[in-house]
Amino acid sequence: MAGGVTLAVAIPQTFASGSVDTRMIRDFLRRAEALGFESAWVVEHILGAMPSLEPVELLAYAAAVTERLRLGAAVLLTALRDPIHVAKSLATLDQLSHGRLVAGVGLGGVPRVYPAFGLSAARRAARFAEGVRVMKRLWTEPRVTVDGEFFRLDAVAVEPKPVQRPHPPLVFGGHHPQALRRAVELGDGFIGAGAASTAAFADEMRTLRALLAEAGRAPETFPVGKRVYLALDRDRARAGKRLAEWFGAFYGRPALAEEVAVWGDADACVEGLRAVRAAGAGFLLLNPVFDELEQLERLAADVAPRLA
Repeated sequence: MAGGVTLAVAIPQTFASGSVDTRMIRDFLRRAEALGFESAWVVEHILGAMPSLEPVELLAYAAAVTERLRLGAAVLLTALRDPIHVAKSLATLDQLSHGRLVAGVGLGGVPRVYPAFGLSAARRAARFAEGVRVMKRLWTEPRVTVDGEFFRLDAVAVEPKPVQRPHPPLVFGGHHPQALRRAVELGDGFIGAGAASTAAFADEMRTLRALLAEAGRAPETFPVGKRVYLALDRDRARAGKRLAEWFGAFYGRPALAEEVAVWGDADACVEGLRAVRAAGAGFLLLNPVFDELEQLERLAADVAPRLA
């Protein structure tokens, strides 16, 4: 698949009609695998009126119907979850997929949701970082004792460990310079948000490169990608309208589509994706939001070969 770039796809996860089409999800995943895409990804969107499947359970389903695709989350909002449960769940997923998991984590940008989960948004960044450290220890140590600000564990064991050693790759998301610093300190890679423009992603990459140099980490050992919402359609106006409808339902901001998405005919999509690559993305997470199976076929036929 496109020798010069690694291409990933987003697993169909939202269903505006409210009716979940499991057969389409299965067919999409199997076809993505057959077409040579490297990985398939989910997003976390627990609260909201638009029907969106829970990400970890969806990845478990994806593991059951595929054999080769790596399976990623971009990203799980782990500060809203208990790190012991997350460690157990993701270790199980890595086992079920025979070591194909890429564990994406992030803090999220909506502090007001914390009370709905029985949590305070105060010190949320510190809680997030401590939780990630706890997960990594649970994946790599026989028994873990922690006396932290947020979590206290006394000789706790979580088994089985993940298949991947020392643990599944931890890919971080985020925008703030401190989020990028955490990615370099605690992570194995970075993925830019679909809701960020190419220009904003380029700014993030400049900050990230400086932080990697400061930490003495070689950029080639720290994979970077970006989710790109896109629609391949010769009728640009029609594609833009359908993207705006989806962005309105999912993000509550129809106009965001025009700021961040790539759409139009194959030439327009290739141009937009090349700009994301030039901004610093080593892999592209292609995210159609309607007619997903048809879009997958057209992206593989008309766009992917031109990204080599």
